[in-house]
Amino acid sequence: MPERGARLLPLLLLLSGCSGASILRPGGPIGANNRTILLDSLVIMLAIVIPTMIATLVFAWWFRAGNGKAKYRPEFVYSGRIELIVWSIPLLTILFLSGLIWIGSHELDPAKPLAEKTPPLEVQVVSLDWKWLFVYPAQGVATLNGAVVPAGVPIRFRLTSASVMNSFFVPRLGSQIYTMNGMATTLHLQADQPGSYYGQSAHYSGDGFSDMNFRLQAVPAADFTRWVAGVQAAGGLLDGRAYRVLARQSQHEPPKHWGAVQPGLFDMVVAQHLPPAPGPEQGRGGEPQVSPGTAE
Repeated sequence: MPERGARLLPLLLLLSGCSGASILRPGGPIGANNRTILLDSLVIMLAIVIPTMIATLVFAWWFRAGNGKAKYRPEFVYSGRIELIVWSIPLLTILFLSGLIWIGSHELDPAKPLAEKTPPLEVQVVSLDWKWLFVYPAQGVATLNGAVVPAGVPIRFRLTSASVMNSFFVPRLGSQIYTMNGMATTLHLQADQPGSYYGQSAHYSGDGFSDMNFRLQAVPAADFTRWVAGVQAAGGLLDGRAYRVLARQSQHEPPKHWGAVQPGLFDMVVAQHLPPAPGPEQGRGGEPQVSPGTAE
């Protein structure tokens, strides 16, 4: 028994480590609404699953070989009442789920601003191979593989991709959204309380996909202001030339920041004034596969 417990310990530790990113522990209003939709859907689906399981047991018990009261009817082929019951339950389930999805998809439209009086903070996000770039246009700073936002303030993410399609997802804050080369998508989120929120790539994008994650730190508003001032004071310029170097494929990049950003850099990436990274051309037209070991 102790040996079996020792084998299970690593699994338990792994699961406990994942709890910080659980969508069932929301850290903001969008995440809370997503959890509500998930639980409501579960309850609606159990309305057909539980009766089916109970009916299976009841039928097996009633039509057992030793029950003389059960009628043997080999000629039976159709019953309107049974058909009505069998089809009405799943139809009602589909109708309820459809209504729930319809309402939820409109209420939680990623592009819909949050109903908050506080003006949103805009953060521009570029998915690179295999890292995340965050640009704060109003503050004129940028970070790599990590972001800091004020708690209790709506965040308006504008997202694009430097190469292949990817997906931006902070599980505890809510909805994931895709990033695509040559276009921008919008996602509104909010962290209600200070804390560290795990973020990840939720769409396979090549060799470094498994380690393409980041930490979003939510801090009090005063601490966010001090953080911005500290990044600005630290210096460093992210311009077109620096971006081209950054866009090269690489893995396990440590967090980094720049105290100044070329104005309009994100829009230049979207409009492809800064050329896409080699990701979209991998393996096409007989070209060799681009990977960290071969990229120059």
